[in-house]
Amino acid sequence: MPSARRSVAGRGWSPAGAAVVGTAAAVGAFTLLDGSSERPGESEVAGPPATTVTAPQSAPTPAPSASPVPSPSSVPTEPPSAQPSTSGKLEPPSSRAVPVYWLGKTAGVDAGAGVRLYRTFTQIKGRPAYEAVQLMTAGKVADPDYSSPWLGAVVGSVQQSERLITVDFKQLPRETLKPDLARMAVQQLVYTVQAATGTTTPVEVTFAGRPVAQLFGLAVEQPLGRAPAADVQAFVWVTAPENDAVVGMPFKVSGIAAANEAQLNWRVISDTTRKVVAEGNTMTTEAFKFTPYSFTVSKLPAGRYTVEVFELSAADGRQTSTETKTVIVK
Repeated sequence: MPSARRSVAGRGWSPAGAAVVGTAAAVGAFTLLDGSSERPGESEVAGPPATTVTAPQSAPTPAPSASPVPSPSSVPTEPPSAQPSTSGKLEPPSSRAVPVYWLGKTAGVDAGAGVRLYRTFTQIKGRPAYEAVQLMTAGKVADPDYSSPWLGAVVGSVQQSERLITVDFKQLPRETLKPDLARMAVQQLVYTVQAATGTTTPVEVTFAGRPVAQLFGLAVEQPLGRAPAADVQAFVWVTAPENDAVVGMPFKVSGIAAANEAQLNWRVISDTTRKVVAEGNTMTTEAFKFTPYSFTVSKLPAGRYTVEVFELSAADGRQTSTETKTVIVK
């Protein structure tokens, strides 16, 4: 049985390389992010199609692929049922959720970083952007397939003006990563901060108040822009149920994916017998674009199961772009 891991190999198309944007000056007074501008749920909407990570001369950026890619401007927000409030009003601490991005490993042949971005929501009681970065650096996430190279960094503050979000660290990551992985780690921070603020405002990283010139051993050009979703986001997300959720029968599985011909496959594997106990296929609402999908698992006995949602390679039929969640059926 193929490994229940995530893969972007063998899709028949590949994301385009990211461009580089210049440095922008911040204007206006900075304000501490206190949740008054929070608009979670807009994190998949790709912003300016650029990234500001500058690769060393020894690691040139590959030329963009000529094959079709999902349009960043078409990436939707999640269905309303899966989203926290977007009313624009300050929510009570008990009802506020903050989005945090993580790196998930890919499987098979992958010419890139070997990881892509996945997102979770976590309940908080304070300032959204600040707490989102705190969660990201703490590395506490319910899905064991997700991780953060920012583990051990210490955030001091997150401030926002009209044209710049500044994340100031008391301690930065000390690990040196390969260039592709370092770029993905930088985008993890950018996506997390922008999602928590509900903006696509460029992000500046500082240490003790001074802009940094490198992250994870890679030279960066500040401020940092958001790379297109097609370049960094995992091609299949399961957004409900959450990992280790307790469910009754029947239960619905939903998410977002950018799939060849809008076609996805799914199966449910018993954690006890390791046998496939249910399987089928479903469709996204549009091909090659990040759009919603869903399906219903109708009948299973009580037990622990792994739900896999994946693509089959158009080239050789291999299982690719796999997302998994564990559920407990009562």
